[in-house]
Amino acid sequence: MPEPVLPSTARLLLARTARVQRDGRAPGLVAGVVRDGGLAWSAGRGEVPGPHTDVQYRLGSISKTVTAVVVMRLRDEGRLGLDDPLERHLPGTPFGDRTVGQLLSHLAGASAESPGGWWERTPGGSLDDLGVGGTDVVLGAARRFHYSNLGFGLLGELVARLRGRSWDDVVAAEVLAPLGMGRTTPRPVAPAAEGWAVHPWADVVLPEPEHHAGVMAAAGQLWASLADLARFAAFLLGDTAEVLDPATLEEMTVPAGVDPSAPGWSAYGLGLQVLRVDGRTLVGHGGSMPGFLAGVFVDREEQAGAVSLANTTSGLDPLVFGLLADLRTAEPRVVEPWVPAPSPVPLESLGVWFWGPAPYALRSISGGLLHLGPLPGRPGRASRFSRADDGTWRGLDGYFAGEALRIADDHLDLDTFVFTRTPYDPAAPVPGGVDERGWRCPVRRGHDRGT
Repeated sequence: MPEPVLPSTARLLLARTARVQRDGRAPGLVAGVVRDGGLAWSAGRGEVPGPHTDVQYRLGSISKTVTAVVVMRLRDEGRLGLDDPLERHLPGTPFGDRTVGQLLSHLAGASAESPGGWWERTPGGSLDDLGVGGTDVVLGAARRFHYSNLGFGLLGELVARLRGRSWDDVVAAEVLAPLGMGRTTPRPVAPAAEGWAVHPWADVVLPEPEHHAGVMAAAGQLWASLADLARFAAFLLGDTAEVLDPATLEEMTVPAGVDPSAPGWSAYGLGLQVLRVDGRTLVGHGGSMPGFLAGVFVDREEQAGAVSLANTTSGLDPLVFGLLADLRTAEPRVVEPWVPAPSPVPLESLGVWFWGPAPYALRSISGGLLHLGPLPGRPGRASRFSRADDGTWRGLDGYFAGEALRIADDHLDLDTFVFTRTPYDPAAPVPGGVDERGWRCPVRRGHDRGT
């Protein structure tokens, strides 16, 4: 069980939650913060029809992340590749040349919504019922980020066909059950909140419709309790319960498509939103459906998460980011102590290397990784590297992500860049060679001669 937050922190979190519920006029709102694998604090405000941690609310697009988890499981099993064209697994759509990875990261150029009636407010049917056509291709492949509910409807159909079962059954068996999310279902199971629209100019409400979205379910169908959403936050923090390999989860958090319209730094990985907020990188997803708003975001460095669920269509300020900031300020994480660890390469390979005249440092870091970057206070590119099966080191991030680093006695070879122990070492294989006259200080006419 996680250690509860301090009373002063609980007061701070409750005050923020209460103000968001009141100012946003949400009929009901539940929220919590997650650390050490579970809820360290939670509360409900307004009308909550049952224990606040057990009442179901609709998750909306958080369902996309669950869909993405199943797709990545299929990838890890070798059933598909992220670079596979959709046609290979789901033939007959106008997106046949777009890849699975592009669909996951909203880079496939698919229309934001599915054809026909507004899928969020009308009952759904099969993929054939949608009648997807050429007009639903609105952008070129990988041209730009374009959020697409339709794209995830197609991914849900892909999952169903490869597994030979409905999307509902697959996510229940492969994600929800292993994570212990027994109160997460495709349709509401009591106690569940009713979805409301709140009038913009009066304090009155209107019921919103609820139905099964059919093939579009993968984009926003699931309902969940606060306790279950907290368990999903723990999953995003690394408690994967063997649902996914931790390395695969890490892969999902790497930004692929960037949304330039959002304020601040906002991107999308593989089924996950990746945001830069107040200098912190947050990973998770927001969700909305008629009558409901939801959010789950985690700070993986701080090992903390925040979750919120409300039964209102719109008008609610984001809560989870503020809860994370409050928790980080009031109770910052106490990190594990540093302990010595063996270097993954000989010590003589570490230290200062020069790319041309620019000094860089190669050092070992935790997790058996290497880091190559400029000396403090100097400009330059930095990347982490992990050991590959072929004996090279592969870039994990930064400019050299995916590139091979080879370590020799007298030089480093990195994607045609050669780093040497001294600037432009003439004994090393420097591209283009080194002028045999070496370093010098030429006297230029008119300098230091009083002219």
